Amino acid sequence: MPPIIMRASQVSLLLALISAGTMYAQSPPAEDQAKAQEERIRKLEEEVRALKEAQAAPKPEPMQLGGAGGSAAKAMNPDISLNGDFLGSIGHNDVRPVPGLEMHEAELGIQSVIDPYARGDVFISFGETGVSVEEAFITLTALPGEFVAKIGKMRADFGKVNTTHNHALAWTDRPLVTENLVNGEDGIDDMGVSVSRILPAPGDIFLEATAQMFRGDSGDLFKSSQKSDVSFVGHLRGYKDLTENTNLELGYSYAQGHNDQGHVFMTRLHGIDVSLRWKPLRRSIYNSFLWRSEFVWSQRDQLPTQQRAFGMYSSIEYRLDQRWTVGSRFDWSERATQATQLDRGASALLTYTMSEFSQVRGQYRFTRYDGHQDANEIRLQLIFVMGAHGAHPF
Repeated sequence: MPPIIMRASQVSLLLALISAGTMYAQSPPAEDQAKAQEERIRKLEEEVRALKEAQAAPKPEPMQLGGAGGSAAKAMNPDISLNGDFLGSIGHNDVRPVPGLEMHEAELGIQSVIDPYARGDVFISFGETGVSVEEAFITLTALPGEFVAKIGKMRADFGKVNTTHNHALAWTDRPLVTENLVNGEDGIDDMGVSVSRILPAPGDIFLEATAQMFRGDSGDLFKSSQKSDVSFVGHLRGYKDLTENTNLELGYSYAQGHNDQGHVFMTRLHGIDVSLRWKPLRRSIYNSFLWRSEFVWSQRDQLPTQQRAFGMYSSIEYRLDQRWTVGSRFDWSERATQATQLDRGASALLTYTMSEFSQVRGQYRFTRYDGHQDANEIRLQLIFVMGAHGAHPF
């Protein structure tokens, strides 16, 4: 369009010049007529110059959002992910049977930095029996005294297995000590407040202390009958690099709360967790080794007398190469309500990692319940991740 406009203006200028020449030829030139013609020519030249300048001027920039453009709008969106966990089972287990095929869990995660002082994490669990909020909390990261606080529904910082979501476990199930003494798959997962701080320690030791207070409802483990029946969890962990490739982590946990027998009946748990990792820096995606054990002591008030129970597991995982991981686990646990009942088990594990977003796992599990009821199972698991999912506790 601009070139056409310029030609039309030039034609107008040419016609004006011809008209001026014609008028000059028809009538004797006069001083006022000459000045009028010069003024008209000057105006036409100014119009042509203005059109050229408008064509050469830079185009305006697109509208900015808050002065930062489209990238700012993208940064304001939270990270959204979906984890799928599908299970299959072959064999028999008459004590704790599981379906032959099941959608164990689909976990929707929504995570985002809220502002320079806080971040939010929400995990919603979808299963065949319904929908539940697994965790939903805000983390305050800029408190005085270098404290970090969490407020909301969260998994308690008791040991290692309790803090881990299903899809992040190294096995298709949870150890017997978790099933018998720490409320099974749900664990200690409740509405509450958590405060943690890194403590000064000698040498290169990392030391962290956590104190948590919950509403007091965690399945069969803790049950509040009035508002004052809150539960408490404390955790102290220390971490140290033994060599460039090896590190050791030790933790102590304590939990107490009212149980389902009534307001005056308490349950107390003591736990110790040990983790030894070997992961060479240059070949970390090809070879690694993890030995982990947890020990739990339970004291439960009930009639006619207090029940004391003990349970533990010990597991090893060795990554053969980029794809394959082998492992095993030994379980030993008494039952919280009847310590004379003893469950033992052993598992062998094989995991194939297709990518960082998907895994296929097979586990053979033998369990002897109460000393005489045997169960033999082969459990298969498929796990996949869609979207950006935040890291789980180390």
